[in-house]
Amino acid sequence: MTLQHTLTVSDHNRDVSGMKYIYPVVSRRAGGVSIGINLNVNNACNWRCVYCQVPNLARGTPLPIELDLLEKELRSFLTYALDGDFMERYVAEGDRHLKDIAFSGNGEPTSAKEFPEVVTLVDNVLRDFNLLGEIGNTKQINPIKVRLITNGSLMDKQAVLDSVSHLAKCNGEVWFKLDAGTKEGIARVNDVNLNPESHIQRLKKCAAACPTFIQTCMFGLDGEPPAEADVLAYLALISQVKDVVPGVHLYGLARPSYQAEAERLSRLSEEWLEGVAQRIRQLGLTVYVSP
Repeated sequence: MTLQHTLTVSDHNRDVSGMKYIYPVVSRRAGGVSIGINLNVNNACNWRCVYCQVPNLARGTPLPIELDLLEKELRSFLTYALDGDFMERYVAEGDRHLKDIAFSGNGEPTSAKEFPEVVTLVDNVLRDFNLLGEIGNTKQINPIKVRLITNGSLMDKQAVLDSVSHLAKCNGEVWFKLDAGTKEGIARVNDVNLNPESHIQRLKKCAAACPTFIQTCMFGLDGEPPAEADVLAYLALISQVKDVVPGVHLYGLARPSYQAEAERLSRLSEEWLEGVAQRIRQLGLTVYVSP
């Protein structure tokens, strides 16, 4: 069948699903199709990363989540992806693998007060579809991951940590944002006033609750890559958690920013990112590079 609109790592067109909360993407970091859960449909976030690809991003929290609608959409799309012709219509042949369910979307997912209920909902639905591994006498050979892609800013709240612990019980994994090693660097990249040491403590709490990877975006600003002093500060910071996290997802800019700084940003070469990755590996961490 002819592809009607091919999803790619650089095209995350969410109109494909026509749904409010559920959308598919081809994820370069996940290595195939990821079903996203967008809890921030009002484009509200408590951070404003300068590379963010969300248009009309605003400071704030999500609207109330319609749990019944979210469940209906997730069940419907899983049926379409697993038993329908979604893969043939929208995904190139080499990417036709359902890799994960990802809490991501247009803002910080853990800022939704219903986040704990949504985690339970997703767990129940995936077990109904037998996508989480061994259930009864049936064994799913390749259980999918349930990933939380988060800036980690709310990991000192017990309700959020309890939900992260729940994620661990349904093949969960957290990708925790850490883009810079200094307060000034975090302000420049994420537009928040954040103490790096406090963030590391939140990362440690998260890693104790569920397998957690660091996710780091690096890019050129005004034609220059991150300064050596900034790279050194970043390496020093993540060295504090090298014994509690298995690795780092280091990535560059795949899609254009919709923030005011967009024209100041540029992609770094694969060689530059790989050079940083090698320095991270010297700390004993696995690194996945996505230029």
